[in-house]
Amino acid sequence: MAVPPPSDLPRPEYPRPQFVRDAWLNLNGPWQFETDRSDSGLERGLLERGLTGTITVPFCPESSLSGIGDTDFMEAVWYRRTVTVPPDWADARVLLHFGAVDHDTTVWADGVEVARHRGGFTPFTADLDGVAAPGDEVTLVVRARDSRHGPQARGKQATWYANSHCHYTRTTGIWQTVWMEPVPRSVSMKRPRITPDLSSATFFLELPLTANLPGHRVRAVLTDGRGDVVAAEGRADLDLCPRLALAVPEDRVRPWTPEDPHLYGLRLEVLDAEGGVVDRASSYAGLRSVAIRGKRLLLNGEPVFQRLVLDQGYYPDGLMTAPSDEALVRDITLGLRAGFNGARLHQKVFEERFLFHADRLGYLVWGEFGDWGCEVGVRDDNQRPDAAFVTQWLEALERDYSHPSIVGWCPLNETYQHLHDRITRLDDVTRAMFLATKQADPTRPVVDASGYSHRVRETDVYDSHCYEQDPAAFAKTMAGLAEDRPFVNAGPDGRPWSVAYRGQPYFCSEFGGIWWDPEAAASAAGDDTGASWGYGERPRTPEEFVDRFTKLTAVLLDDPDMFGYCYTQLTDVFQERNGVYGFDRSDKVDMARIRQAQNRPAAFERP
Repeated sequence: MAVPPPSDLPRPEYPRPQFVRDAWLNLNGPWQFETDRSDSGLERGLLERGLTGTITVPFCPESSLSGIGDTDFMEAVWYRRTVTVPPDWADARVLLHFGAVDHDTTVWADGVEVARHRGGFTPFTADLDGVAAPGDEVTLVVRARDSRHGPQARGKQATWYANSHCHYTRTTGIWQTVWMEPVPRSVSMKRPRITPDLSSATFFLELPLTANLPGHRVRAVLTDGRGDVVAAEGRADLDLCPRLALAVPEDRVRPWTPEDPHLYGLRLEVLDAEGGVVDRASSYAGLRSVAIRGKRLLLNGEPVFQRLVLDQGYYPDGLMTAPSDEALVRDITLGLRAGFNGARLHQKVFEERFLFHADRLGYLVWGEFGDWGCEVGVRDDNQRPDAAFVTQWLEALERDYSHPSIVGWCPLNETYQHLHDRITRLDDVTRAMFLATKQADPTRPVVDASGYSHRVRETDVYDSHCYEQDPAAFAKTMAGLAEDRPFVNAGPDGRPWSVAYRGQPYFCSEFGGIWWDPEAAASAAGDDTGASWGYGERPRTPEEFVDRFTKLTAVLLDDPDMFGYCYTQLTDVFQERNGVYGFDRSDKVDMARIRQAQNRPAAFERP
C-alpha cells in the first residue's frame, strides 16, 4: 500500500508518472546535512557520525528553499537520514530511487555501499536487498561530489563564484525527489518502452523484466474514457524484454495532437503460471507520429509549425528544482498563453513531471542534454566531452523515450571546432551522441548539435542560432534557405564550423533574446547599472519590444522552408533579462500582443 505523505512534505507528487506503482514512500523533507568544502569527509568520518546541519530535500543547498542558501563552492556535500521501511511491504525487495543528484554520488545503507552514479541530470536506483527489509530501520548516507574543476556536464551552472552572462548559480547534491518502492522478489517489471505507430494505429510495447520464470506471462490493457480498448498477453519466460502489440480499433483511434492531446491509459501486469498477479503498474501513451518529407517536419503526417520558446527551467527560490508541481504546470501554461506551442528544454534534463504535464497539455518538446561544462574550443583536446556524456545521455533517453510530447532530440548545444582542423575528440563525441540517440530512438529526428557546429553529415535536422536584432537584416540573413544556402554559424575567421547543408528540415533554434528590463528602463541610471543584459539595444518602451518581437517572428513565420523557430526565452533568469516573462513569472509586456504576433498561419503550413 502507498504511504500517504505528510501534508507539508515538499514535492509530494509521484515522481515517475509514466510508470506508476501503488506502493511507494516519499523521502523528501528534512535530512541531516553537512558541507564538505575540501572533499575530505570520508577521511574525517562523516560516514559514521551524525551531520551538523539540516537541509530540506529535494532542494539543493544553494537554493533558499533548502533552508541553507549557501552559494559558495562546495567540492562535496553529505546527507544522512534514518528511515523505517514500511512493514507491510512484506516479501519485497526494496528499491531506493534518486531523481537526480549533482554530480558524482555514492550511497550507503547502514554503512554498506549500495550505489554509485556519475551524472547530475538523470535518475539512478540503489537495491537495498540484503541490507534493508520491510520493517527494518535503515540509515541512509549520501555523498555528492561536484567539483568546479575539470570537464563535467553542468549545463548553465557557473564554475566561477558569481552569476554572469548566461551562467547561473550552481546546483550541488540532491535536487529531485528521493523515494522508495517495493518490488516482487521473484520477477518485476522495469520501465516500459512505448512506441506509437499511427499508420497501423498500434502501440508496440516493450516490457523489460528482472528475470524469467516458467509459465509466467505479461499482460497489457489499453484504456480510454469509455473503458478497456484492447488487451494483449504474451510469454514472459523466454525473453528478458517481452514485446506486445496493442492494435487500437478504428472507432477508438484518437491521435495525440497539440489541439487534442489525448492520452490512453495502460495497465501492465506480470502473471504467474496460475494467472495470479505478481507485479503491476500503470502508464499512459499518446498515438502520434513524427516524419520528415524533404524540408518538412510533419506531425501525424501534417505540417505543424513549431512555435517554440527556449525554457531553461530555473526558479528564483529552487534554482533547477521547481518549487512545486504547480510551478511546472504554470511554465507550460505561460508558454501557451504567449502563443508558443512548445519549448526547447535548454541545457538541462528537466524533471519528468514536466514532460507528464506537456503530454497532457499538448506542448511540443525538444529534449536536450546539459552538455555545457567542458571546453569545446580548439585549445585543449583533453578538456572536451568524453564517453561519460554518452552514458548520461543514454540514461536520459531511456527515461523519456515514451513521452508523446517529445518530438525531437538535441544531445549537444553550441559545440564548435574549425571544420578544416584534424578530427578531434569533439568530432568523435558528437558522432557518438548522434548515433547513440538514433540507436536508442529511431522514431524521432535528431539535431547533432544545435547551432554553431554541425559535424554529422546525416543529421536529421539542420539549425542555426542568430541574434540579429534588426528585422530587415535578419530577413536577409535567413533568405538563403530558399536556395539551399541557409545561414550557418561561422567562426571568428568567417569560415563555417559545419558540414554542408543537404536539404534537411531547417529551423532557427535560437533568435530574438530581446533585452527588455522594465526596471532599468524606468530608472534614471538606465543601461548603466550593469545589472542586466540581453541581445541588442534595449528597447525603450514595451511597445518597442512588441514591435521588434512581431517583426522578427514574422521573418520566420513567412518562410515556407522554415519548419519552426525557438525564441529566446520564456523567462528572465537572474541577470539575463531577455524573457517574455520576468524571473518571477510576471508579465513584462502585453501577452495578448505577443500571442497575436505568433498566432497567424505560417507559410510552412500552407499546402
